[in-house]
Amino acid sequence: MTGMFKTEPDSITEDAPRRPRRPVPLWGVLLAACAGQFLVVLDVSVVNTALPSMRADLGLSTLQLQWVVNAYSIAFAGFMLLGGRAGDLFGRKRMFLLGLALFTAASLAGGLAQEGWQLLAARAVQGLGAAVLSPSTLAILTSAVPEGAARTRAIATWAAVGAGGGAAGGLVGGALTDGLSWRWVLLINVPIGALVIVAAVRWISESRAGDARRVDLPGAVLVTAGLATLAYGIVQTEAEGWTAAATLVPLAVGLVLLAVFLLVQARTAAPLMPLGLFRSRAVSAANAAMFVNGAAMFAMWFFMTLYAQNVLGYSAFEAGLALVPSSLTVMIGSKFAPRVMPVIGPKNVALLGSLIAATGFGWQSTMTEDGSYVTAILLPGILMMLGAGLAMTPLAALATSGAAPGDAGLVSGLVNTSRTMGGALGLAVLSTVAASRTDGSTAPGALTEGYAEAFRTSGFVLLGGVLLMLVWLPKAPADDRS
Repeated sequence: MTGMFKTEPDSITEDAPRRPRRPVPLWGVLLAACAGQFLVVLDVSVVNTALPSMRADLGLSTLQLQWVVNAYSIAFAGFMLLGGRAGDLFGRKRMFLLGLALFTAASLAGGLAQEGWQLLAARAVQGLGAAVLSPSTLAILTSAVPEGAARTRAIATWAAVGAGGGAAGGLVGGALTDGLSWRWVLLINVPIGALVIVAAVRWISESRAGDARRVDLPGAVLVTAGLATLAYGIVQTEAEGWTAAATLVPLAVGLVLLAVFLLVQARTAAPLMPLGLFRSRAVSAANAAMFVNGAAMFAMWFFMTLYAQNVLGYSAFEAGLALVPSSLTVMIGSKFAPRVMPVIGPKNVALLGSLIAATGFGWQSTMTEDGSYVTAILLPGILMMLGAGLAMTPLAALATSGAAPGDAGLVSGLVNTSRTMGGALGLAVLSTVAASRTDGSTAPGALTEGYAEAFRTSGFVLLGGVLLMLVWLPKAPADDRS
């Protein structure tokens, strides 16, 4: 595909006749959409290496420190379906710009925060902006590129850039924290966000599906509140145990809120997440696999940076630099996946990626307090992230392949929601697993045992995901059965 490519919307609803548009270069659409996705995924992990500095400067507690990560992730996951549907109804470009503007403004507020609650509130608003922005990035690509090999390559690029954003978070955060201040971990988004807004205005054409003007805000609030309450209950087990009221009450409330969310979705005329989508085997199985993989893999960067700094004595920048090979590997895996998908099938590529990642997590669980860089970080990190890159592209392709044009943004948002929701709950669970092993000790040996137990648990979760894909995931879109 060379030369100029004119984007065409799936279905356009306009209030006035449209003026002829200039042809839009496909590379411009790809650049703007992927840059937006890079920013929102980067901010999931960019704070990891800055956490010790944030804690010292703002006096954050251990619980607040974890919520610097999860406030963003949970708002991101909980409102992403709303963002996807809003893009379908009101225009993908419009929601892309709105989400990016909100994300950029919240980054400025977080970088200027003087109290812990201000930082946590800014991180939650950042997550809301990311939830509005992120689904539109993939929907913009799928509506601009015809289905087939070209779209698969575009999705692979999108997945690689997103994975690279998460992987590069440690290096970017470490460099900014050591060289300037932890505040620049957030402030750097402001000029970059402004540039991406300009690019999007110039290169992205508007598209939408349908003429309705109704979105399910109660559904978005219910799923976000349920997820946040459930995660809070999980982290309470670290201090209170599983049988304490302080643990059981939020766990029960979270489950009730999620159950009410499902009831609302079954009864409302314009559901945020139409349950009928899950009649598609590809959609339901691929999203379940995304959830499991996200739960296992998301916390890798969190624990690796803590291990490097708290046990091996690396600086913030050194910890980020140590993970650069893993950052590159996840992008290589994402770009290599579409080359082998036509040969062995997307299901087999997803299985292969998950098995490679599980091997890496198992290796990482043998870490010691005096481990060498090559065997304790480099090689297991490469395996973990090569597997992650290989697995995510075919799962995203399978989940979105059968989507109707009117549901493109919704299904794209669902894919991201599954991965991010799994990651948020996975971080809460794995942090509790690690803390239960360390038993409150900050000695390097105890910390190492806790981190190792978290990686070991992740490996077993990935193996469970392999079994799930074996019995449920279709071999190809043509195998999908309602």
